[in-house]
Amino acid sequence: MSERDVFEYALLRVVPRVERGECFNAGVLVYCRAKSFVAVRTHLDESKLRALDPEPDVAGVRAALRAVEGVCAGGKAAGQAARDDAGRRFRWLIAPRSTVVQPGPVHTGLTADPEAETQRLLELLVR
Repeated sequence: MSERDVFEYALLRVVPRVERGECFNAGVLVYCRAKSFVAVRTHLDESKLRALDPEPDVAGVRAALRAVEGVCAGGKAAGQAARDDAGRRFRWLIAPRSTVVQPGPVHTGLTADPEAETQRLLELLVR
């Protein structure tokens, strides 16, 4: 059996009308400290979005998801978090916010391949 490392993950939830609190999953953030790995995968299901809000700001939701992707990736796209390590970027991204795209609670697990785990969680919990 290959060595497995602890990882943390949080779902990204779209809350089209914050005052109503209704949401659906649109992405997953994964962090593995042992591998200095942080990644996000997103998938916006517009039919779910329209079910919760008949006149959604699709472009705004997509922009918010892209912003999370940018911070996660680091570099210039991360803005102030550009020089932060993977763990600091993950912690910043999972901080509670009152916006249309919100992080859910953090969960943990074990994985030998954080990249594959990210894709597996996207397929299992988002798509």
